Amino acid sequence: SVPQEYVDIINANGGKLPDAVGIPEEQLREASKSAVCKINIDSDSRLAMTAAIRKVFAEKPGEFDPRKYLGPARDEMKKLYMHKIINVLGSDGKAA
Repeated sequence: SVPQEYVDIINANGGKLPDAVGIPEEQLREASKSAVCKINIDSDSRLAMTAAIRKVFAEKPGEFDPRKYLGPARDEMKKLYMHKIINVLGSDGKAA
């Protein structure tokens, strides 16, 4: 489930992640319907954050205010988590 768009952004902005792979979203979707208790999506969130930060630094090399690059990183992670919660894991609206 490694989001290829984030790998592409990272690589286009100086990163070197040629072989990033993960579990297909369809398999995660099936696992979330079974007795699996935990599904890790940390690698995906780190890719989303890194891609957003690298993009800011590539577009604005002089930027050094963390609020200017961590904000977009946080927004990208939120977008990823919302996608996973709603479209992959089927856990939207199930918080206790």
